[in-house]
Amino acid sequence: MATRAELVAAISCRYVLGGRAEKARMLDEFVALTGFHRKHAMRLLRGERKPAKGGPRPGRRVYGDDVRAALVVVWEASDRICGKRLHPLLPTLIEAMERHGHGDMNSETRRRLLTMSPATIDRVLKEIKASATGPRRRKGSTAIRRSVPVRTFSDWDDPALGFVEADLVSHSGPYPRGAFSQTLVLTDIATGWTECAPLLVREQTVLITALAELRKLLPFPLLGFDTDNDSVFMNESVHEYCLRDNIELTRCRPYRKNDQAFVEQKNGAIVRKIVGYRRFEGLRATRELAKLYSSMRLFVNFFQPSVKLEEKHRDGAKVIKRYHRPATLFQRLFDDPRTPEDTCLWLKAMYLTLEDFLSGLRIAWRGGEVKPTARSKPAAKRERRRPDPLLAVTAELEEWFEAEPWRTSRELLERLQVKCPGVYPDGLIRTVQRRMKIWRSTQANALVFGPFADAARQTESIEVGQ
Repeated sequence: MATRAELVAAISCRYVLGGRAEKARMLDEFVALTGFHRKHAMRLLRGERKPAKGGPRPGRRVYGDDVRAALVVVWEASDRICGKRLHPLLPTLIEAMERHGHGDMNSETRRRLLTMSPATIDRVLKEIKASATGPRRRKGSTAIRRSVPVRTFSDWDDPALGFVEADLVSHSGPYPRGAFSQTLVLTDIATGWTECAPLLVREQTVLITALAELRKLLPFPLLGFDTDNDSVFMNESVHEYCLRDNIELTRCRPYRKNDQAFVEQKNGAIVRKIVGYRRFEGLRATRELAKLYSSMRLFVNFFQPSVKLEEKHRDGAKVIKRYHRPATLFQRLFDDPRTPEDTCLWLKAMYLTLEDFLSGLRIAWRGGEVKPTARSKPAAKRERRRPDPLLAVTAELEEWFEAEPWRTSRELLERLQVKCPGVYPDGLIRTVQRRMKIWRSTQANALVFGPFADAARQTESIEVGQ
């Protein structure tokens, strides 16, 4: 466009001063060079400019300030409901407010207010709602998240090998501040085969690198990748990686952990059980986690039986579940008819290389910590064995509390000690606290549910009168 503007500035003066034939020749050359329409080119060379367009013409206001003010009052009285709910309520609400003296509008204002459509009500109240409710509490969904389909726990229905659920387990300890290690957990839906990999930091490129390494360990190709709505999964890098490798990317519903029940169970049964809840950070800790997971994957997948749900049906309020016979993840994958023959041979060869591992298990327990397999039954809670020390003054203490409910238990006990010196020692403070706790609960219950009881009694009296 800069070249065209320079061309217009260079020949516009000659075009204005030239004759008819010269103008036609110059116009032909200009149109051929720029591609402009001939009429548009003539206007440009003559120096004509279209008048600048103003802003959109404001529409005619149908509802004045009096109608808008009345709408705000009615909206506040209706507990700030939306326009679609407020519109059918307007006739009843306006009539009730005027009958009880809470508003007095003229007939024209009432007529215009009743003719408002639900969309107009929302449009008029838009600025009022923004100032009343404040900014949005949560950020809007990203374009990547909206493009990824949602898959719930009931949508699996015996998928093919290679559809996995993924999740991150944080090793932050009690204080999730700063940089700490994470564990990426992949769980196959069909067989339960689980792989874990540590991450130095929670970052998308580190996640993709760990995922690529885990794909080399999986005995089947990765076909589906189901995650939660964490930003470390819902980003362009992971989305493009899955598109490039033809991996189906899905996500669960926000705040619905049961949509990822398979991997959530492995998070607790494997990672938390073995690693625990302590804080791990830095290269050294991450490297040790990698060594641990390299041995743990063999033990979990080859030597830890698990049960798998076969069917579930509901009989009234009772849910009946039936499970397959317990089997290791290796056995379940080996017996699956969908497992290719070369994968079965590879699994068999891997299993045979673990004979040394199996032989070491027979004596490994001797070097470990001996833990009790059973605990003694806790003693039953004893009932009161001594008489109530406050039995004689309980009614008086309750009267003091009802008269001055803001008093603390220490103040009531001191008042009792002044009245009866030497009878009630300081050791009774816990007994007084327990009594006041019961009285406060009773008083709070009466304050909260008292109006409901009064309304119920009023309704009963009306029905009896009728």
